[in-house]
Amino acid sequence: MRLLLDTHLILWTAENSDKLSQLARSLIADPRNEVFFSAVSIWEIAIKRALQRPDFVSNPRSLREGLLRAGYVELTFTGEHGIAVDSLPAIHRDPFDRILIAQATVEGLTLLSSDSKVVQYPGPILAV
Repeated sequence: MRLLLDTHLILWTAENSDKLSQLARSLIADPRNEVFFSAVSIWEIAIKRALQRPDFVSNPRSLREGLLRAGYVELTFTGEHGIAVDSLPAIHRDPFDRILIAQATVEGLTLLSSDSKVVQYPGPILAV
């Protein structure tokens, strides 16, 4: 399976947080799965860290380097991804989540998320 981690799952994985569910841990650790992270998540972390959000304290540069070292695949943001956002229903307004949903849809990835709003979207999303 090809998995795209949402931003919180990236942070929780890097921090080995108890917030990361057993299902998410199993899927991420399974060598049969290819795990992706989005450049958009790195951007979101940088923005929210600069705003001093307490749940976004990770250094985005170090986090990205660690993810790449661990064998995760970085997914860039394209115009096609931006266009795909236009077809999403208006379930909620978080632009970062909407971009991740669009990326998963366009790229044929399964988005892993623990966000109750994100998992309401149609498409390749798995609640973890």
